[in-house]
Amino acid sequence: MAKKNQSNMGKTKRSTDDMIDSAIAKQNDWLENRREYTRGFLKSLNLFARKKTDENIVEIKSEQKKNSKKSLLRAYWFPVACVVFVLCVAVWGLFIRDTKTARVIVVPSVPQAIVQPVEKEIDSLEIKEDVFPEFDIVRIEQSGSIVVAGRWLPNQNVSVVVNGDIVATERTNYTGEFVYAPTNVWKAGNYTISLMGINPDRKSKDNVFVYISEQGARNSVSLLMTSDGSTLLQAPKMLRDGDLSISKIDYLSTGRIVITGDGMPRLRVSLSLNGKYLGFARVSDHRHFGLGADVGDLKSGEEYTLTVRMHDGDGRTVANVSHQFVMPEMTGDDDTFYTVRRGDCLWIIARNFLRRGILFSIIAEKNNIKNPDLIFPKQNLQIPVEATKND
Repeated sequence: MAKKNQSNMGKTKRSTDDMIDSAIAKQNDWLENRREYTRGFLKSLNLFARKKTDENIVEIKSEQKKNSKKSLLRAYWFPVACVVFVLCVAVWGLFIRDTKTARVIVVPSVPQAIVQPVEKEIDSLEIKEDVFPEFDIVRIEQSGSIVVAGRWLPNQNVSVVVNGDIVATERTNYTGEFVYAPTNVWKAGNYTISLMGINPDRKSKDNVFVYISEQGARNSVSLLMTSDGSTLLQAPKMLRDGDLSISKIDYLSTGRIVITGDGMPRLRVSLSLNGKYLGFARVSDHRHFGLGADVGDLKSGEEYTLTVRMHDGDGRTVANVSHQFVMPEMTGDDDTFYTVRRGDCLWIIARNFLRRGILFSIIAEKNNIKNPDLIFPKQNLQIPVEATKND
């Protein structure tokens, strides 16, 4: 009984092992089949995915090309349009337009007769060696500025010299005329104006003296100074109090009267006593004048009228000052005294007080002046009138 059970148990064990082995074999086959299927699926999937990616890349590249072409067209359409337009115009001008139509240019004719006299005039002026710059007009404007007009050789430079300094250089036109008109206002005072060509030796023979008054252009004066005298270019139109004044009257024991005063520069003043003309003198650049004349013995206690007149360049009276006085008794003093003013010199002082300018040495000796050419404003001089009392 025990043997029977043992045999049965062994058979059962073998059948179970077979079942397990067959199950494992089937599982292995199924797994292998799964592997094969998976490999094939993955392989097919891989091939499918690769083909799809390549197609996408091609499509992306084509799309980029299309976009780049569109961006290029958008960026360069205007220059391309301009080039096309220029090419069209060039083709039209070269091939399409009618070349038989001729261009007509109208040139205005210049009469030869107008040019020839100017050239002859220029040649004649250049040949002359004695041609110097000349003044035409020197005018003082209401604003205080100066206008200078003149002439010289055509198309040449002319320098305007004021008080020895070149202030401007102007160019003459084809007729030789020029104008200098500065915009700045000139200060009140005295100015001497001359002209100079391109060479220093080509200076104007005549100068112009200009006095600009503090009262304006109406009281200003310009004089053309030549070797023959002076010519008034602009006279004062309206004089005011102070333009002519008498500062001192000296009556000497020699029977000579001396008047000192102020007036317009470079104009002439004349002296008369009781209507009798006694002489004239020039006002200096510093507006001072001194005038002496022999009047003989004036009686003490009698009334006299002394008149000083100022004249323009044409001799017309522009101002006058009259002074009435009663002749006092003479004190018996032999000498008189004089205060030096700007522009004075011993020669003029001697001419007024001692009748002759050459007697200036007497005044210099009396006042211990070592250099007769050097005197100073406000210097008091003692005039020895008795030295010429018997002359």
